[in-house]
Amino acid sequence: MQSELITIKEASEWISIQYKKNVTPSNISYLVNYGRITKFGSNGSTLVSREEVAKYYDSYYGNRKINWKEKLGEDIDWHLSFEQYKEAETTKHVHRLHPYKGKFIPQLVEYFLDEHFDEFKKAVYFRKGDIVLDPFCGSGTTLVQANELGINALGIDISVFNSLISNVKVGKYDLLDLTNELKKISKKLNEFVVYSNTIKFEQELLEKLSEFNNEFFPSPAFKVEVKNKRVDENKYGSEKEKQFLPIYKKLVDEYWIELRQESEGNFIDKWFLKHVRTEIDFVFEQIKKIKNQNTKKAATIILSRTIRSCRATTHSDLATLLEPVTTTYYCSKHGKICKPLFSILGWWERYSKDTIKRLAEFNTLRTSTYQHCFTSDGRVIDLFCESEKVNSNFTALLKKQKIAGIFSSPPYVGLIDYHEQHAYAYDLFGFKRKDELEIGPLSKGQGKEAKESYVNGIADVLINCKRFLADDYNILLVANDKYNLYPAIAEKAGMKIVQQYNRPVLNRTEKDKGAYSESIFHLKTK
Repeated sequence: MQSELITIKEASEWISIQYKKNVTPSNISYLVNYGRITKFGSNGSTLVSREEVAKYYDSYYGNRKINWKEKLGEDIDWHLSFEQYKEAETTKHVHRLHPYKGKFIPQLVEYFLDEHFDEFKKAVYFRKGDIVLDPFCGSGTTLVQANELGINALGIDISVFNSLISNVKVGKYDLLDLTNELKKISKKLNEFVVYSNTIKFEQELLEKLSEFNNEFFPSPAFKVEVKNKRVDENKYGSEKEKQFLPIYKKLVDEYWIELRQESEGNFIDKWFLKHVRTEIDFVFEQIKKIKNQNTKKAATIILSRTIRSCRATTHSDLATLLEPVTTTYYCSKHGKICKPLFSILGWWERYSKDTIKRLAEFNTLRTSTYQHCFTSDGRVIDLFCESEKVNSNFTALLKKQKIAGIFSSPPYVGLIDYHEQHAYAYDLFGFKRKDELEIGPLSKGQGKEAKESYVNGIADVLINCKRFLADDYNILLVANDKYNLYPAIAEKAGMKIVQQYNRPVLNRTEKDKGAYSESIFHLKTK
């Protein structure tokens, strides 16, 4: 048995060679810590079973392709799964400046925008110096990848906050100025909270939680027990949650901690603990004083990313909020008792450093091409007119060569309310919401009327944008068309679907990890 055991480093190197993928020691450690594979060894030396590691990765990589093809159909193009890329690569540099539901990975954009062709992609759709349009710009993935590839790009989004995210990602910065301003704010925030009862309270709470979790939720032993169904996780977690609650309440009373805000009139009043809200307002006031407008916009995105991570919710409900959480709770994600956040300081400092690093990394890759996202309705925008207001030199190029085509992921019918996912930012920054202009929002459902409205909305965007396109344009739209609406959309827009790529979507952020696919529709003029 001993000869079958290897170190974590050896396991990562061996499995990387076996599957021709970069499996890091951290990946193997994750499997150990979360009970996916058994931990062996003693005296601080962790060993794993070579056979068990192989079995896990055989199941993960080998069986998944077979199972998904059985469920989704043999026409799935597995090469478009991009399974060879790790999360760090699908969220590279500025793509992870801010969370955003429903965005596609940059590798998918790059595949269709670059100049390669293969047995699946048999033509080149865009070339260096072209202009590409994303009329449903979202968080700006198309704009960023176009820049990397030497392609100019314009985006359109009805949400002012989405436009801000996109433009911050492709913006140019004085990184020294940005670094200095962020350091100033961090210093002032540290001074603001240093004498706070909340900080002392949280320090003692963490000590109590550590003692409690070490006793009742030893890692990885507890997760292994749950995985092997020797422990009823829900029952045991609930019991221990109740057992720790009196300890928590006693500390709250001792330190005079105020948990809820006086009002719950809007999102930011409801979903943030009182001291967290105080710190948010303090940092926002510091950001308002920044003179350099590009620096100020980048700092605004950092604050938005920070407060999103500090909402009063459980770790497992970050994507879909249920009810505000103001007490300690059993966390199924981490397999122990966790707590809500009482300060933004740690996240603000972490995201400040991360943003500087990502912007600097993108600077080494970016080209001298032009990108900009307009806050507007794609059904009515005059791109020539709006572009003239921002950059007259680029407008001359736009009018001369026109737009080569579109690469975009339109909203899915009845799936997401795009303004509501960033409600905290709209409340804090005072941005004007235009929910009523969203196409296919969750609030309208997926009934017959909603589908008809969706078809008309997407078609109207294509019809309006078509007048700014070159004659031999290429339009590539990414969609999970489970209601078969895109043939009608193409017909209504005076276009035809000339090809359809179907790809499995492997790296989803939602809890549902089941087999899921989306299509890339290639449209051209009739």
